[in-house]
Amino acid sequence: MYLTPRKSGPDELSMESLNWRAADNLPRDRDQSHRLHEPNLMISSIDPMTGVEIDDLSGHPYIVDGNMVIYFETIETRQAFQDMPIDHPFHLIDNPYEEGEAEG
Repeated sequence: MYLTPRKSGPDELSMESLNWRAADNLPRDRDQSHRLHEPNLMISSIDPMTGVEIDDLSGHPYIVDGNMVIYFETIETRQAFQDMPIDHPFHLIDNPYEEGEAEG
């Protein structure tokens, strides 16, 4: 990183560490990395219906949803997951007395 000091007088340089500032970015910081923020593929080996972790994924049913692969223990648990409604299973009660607070 290239640093340029601030001048404290007409021809003086202040050697205090807080007076130095970065003049340019490192090559790695010029472009934002997409590797950490946008993974190519996420794999979930925990059955969302039973909560059991599946050790050997071969032969187990799965669903591909965009860049997410969800594995299931059995075909029945996969079908139960697919039959589950998309909306929240129960209605959240509105509280008109609490303004600006998160409900849910």
